[in-house]
Amino acid sequence: MKMPLLLLFLSLSLVSILNAQQPKTIRIDKLSPTSVSGNLSDGFRMSTLAWAWNSSVACFPKTEEEHFTGHHVLFTFDLPPYTEMTIQMIPDNPDHDMSLYAYEVGTVNTGNTVPHLTRCVRCEADHRWDRPRVGKVQDHTRTVKNILALRNPYQVVVGVAGASTLSEGSFTLIITPKSR
Repeated sequence: MKMPLLLLFLSLSLVSILNAQQPKTIRIDKLSPTSVSGNLSDGFRMSTLAWAWNSSVACFPKTEEEHFTGHHVLFTFDLPPYTEMTIQMIPDNPDHDMSLYAYEVGTVNTGNTVPHLTRCVRCEADHRWDRPRVGKVQDHTRTVKNILALRNPYQVVVGVAGASTLSEGSFTLIITPKSR
C-alpha cells in the first residue's frame, strides 16, 4: 500500500518539475541597455497562476489571468545595489498579444521560480488593457518599471507570457539600467 503512494508522489513531483523552466541567465551591463531575444515556443504553459495573486507576491490580480495563459519564457539577472531597471518587451509581430512581468527575490533564495514562487520583494506586470485609459495610448510593447535595488542586491526573474493561450511568437527584451 505504501509503495503505490510513493510512486504517485514521485510521479506528481516529476510532473511539477517538468512544468517549470529554469530561467535563462542574462549578463547585464550596469551602464548601458542589454538586449536579448526569445520565443514563446521555448517556454512552457503553467499549471497554475495562483502565485501571481498570492498576497506575498501581488504581481497581477486573478481578473487579469487571461493575459498570462499562454507559454511563459523566463530570464534572470542579478540586480546590483543602487540600480534601477526598466524592462521593455517588444513582440516581433505586433499582432501577437504578449504580457510581461518581473519580480525580485533575494540573491540566496531557492524555490523562487514560478509557478512555485511563494513570496518576493516586488513584482510588476504589464499586459494589454481591457479598456482604454484616459490620456494614454497602448501599443503592442510592454514595459515594467521600478525594478530596483538600494543597499542590497537582488535576483530578478523576468517572464514573457502569451495571452489567450498564445504558445508561439518571437520577441526582444530591452533591459535599461539607471544608477540610483
